[in-house]
Amino acid sequence: MKTSVRTVRLELSEPLRISRSTMSAREAVWLTVEHDGLRGHGEAVTSVYYELDAETLQGLFAAVGTGLGRFPDPENALEALHAGELAGTDTPPAVTAAVDAALLDLVGKRAGSPVHRLLGAERAPVAATSRTIGITSPVRAAAEARCLAASGFEVIKVKAGAPDPEDDVERVRVIRDAAPRTRLLLDPNGAWSTAQATALLPRFADLGVEAVEQPLAPGDPDALGALAEKSPLPIIADEDAVGFDDARRLAGRVQGINVKLAKCGGVHAALRIAELIEGSGTELMLGCLTASTLGLAPAVHLADRARWADLDGHLLLAHDPWTGIGGQDGFVRTSALPGLGVELREVRREDVA
Repeated sequence: MKTSVRTVRLELSEPLRISRSTMSAREAVWLTVEHDGLRGHGEAVTSVYYELDAETLQGLFAAVGTGLGRFPDPENALEALHAGELAGTDTPPAVTAAVDAALLDLVGKRAGSPVHRLLGAERAPVAATSRTIGITSPVRAAAEARCLAASGFEVIKVKAGAPDPEDDVERVRVIRDAAPRTRLLLDPNGAWSTAQATALLPRFADLGVEAVEQPLAPGDPDALGALAEKSPLPIIADEDAVGFDDARRLAGRVQGINVKLAKCGGVHAALRIAELIEGSGTELMLGCLTASTLGLAPAVHLADRARWADLDGHLLLAHDPWTGIGGQDGFVRTSALPGLGVELREVRREDVA
């Protein structure tokens, strides 16, 4: 097997503001694994929060590529990856997830089977995905909500954590008025204190919010669990639930865990977490980073296993170089193509990093 790496720039259609930052673009690093004339692809994206830049990702992929040369085929390499023998414990989960995706894509193509069938699901997953509205003015938020509802979106995720919490309340109120039949999720990205969350959660419950992601700053899962115990709304852990050990500590203490393949280490790691929390009273949310269709596709093959699907990262882009999972009508779905089921549409010259 041989590997290659390519870096492209992903521009957002408009800047996305959350409580801790505003993002207008990020770089994506694509890993391609080739064997017997077939190619599998995976993607990792740069992240200030996870301290990953393009140069670091490129170097890590190069190291993994050297390791892949030891294996006779992608099936054996995938088994070794899941056993922890290909990527070391110090390998960032985003890199492991991208390698996992590329190998799954290649194994699926060799078998002539979509990835979801490799994972035991006969029916192609289809799921209503939330669509994110960032911290913005009430007028703009209402207009976005109306457009999303008209396009078929059933779930809207509202970013919160503005300096004045009353701005968050007003934004949710106008979104609720503009799209009265949509389900609403709220995500402060850890911006609130316990006192603020205790005061605000009943008000958002009155506005019809369905659940709240990570209201408290990460680092104190006990505080998050204590808040969830008395909250009038389900609490979904995100930044406090990075991997399996975090999920084990929070299972049964919060109402949901947001599993992102880039933070837990890929499809196999996500399935372990899903199995862990099953029956605990904690339900699965599948989330994502802002990425291309290639980066989102592995999670879409798991989408029917989650109560909440937040798989809209590719929909935030001005130009998505890959296609194959839909989402523009509010529903992500896998294609009938083997592997991840995605195809490279085009890479514009100005997007090459």
